[in-house]
Amino acid sequence: MTTAVNSLESASEARKERLIALRRRKLGQDVEEGGERSKEPFRFRQRNFDPETRTLRKHTAGEEQQDTVENQVKGLAEKIIAEDEERRNQELDLFNIAPKRPNWDLKRNLEKKLSRLERKTAESIHLLIRKRMAAQQGTPDDLSAQINAQQRDAERDEADEASDEEE
Repeated sequence: MTTAVNSLESASEARKERLIALRRRKLGQDVEEGGERSKEPFRFRQRNFDPETRTLRKHTAGEEQQDTVENQVKGLAEKIIAEDEERRNQELDLFNIAPKRPNWDLKRNLEKKLSRLERKTAESIHLLIRKRMAAQQGTPDDLSAQINAQQRDAERDEADEASDEEE
């Protein structure tokens, strides 16, 4: 048990020494391996403040900037936008916009109407053929001739009925 306690105490002391050394390095004091301070006095680093002009310093081009995601993708957005514009300009050609079959939508919308018209056209062709055949055989197949014939038959029937009543 004492060995475990001793190992924990030694580990905590080693950790404390490392933290003290880290703190000193962070403040600018160099620490030698023996735990002693270096012979140089503390130097205050003024990174953002200029003591001569008593103003804040601006970053100069000579200073090395850190690699950040913003710096890495700095020109990427403009590059992508430029490539997209080029692609759009190339695709805007009127021959690419026009359909290969310019009247495909008209044909699609007219198919139902054309099917009805084709049926009626076929019926009227058959009717005309029947009329010609009837004209060649001598029987009146004309619609107006049929109506006139029916009217004459109706007039005859009325005349016959009227004559029957008079008798």
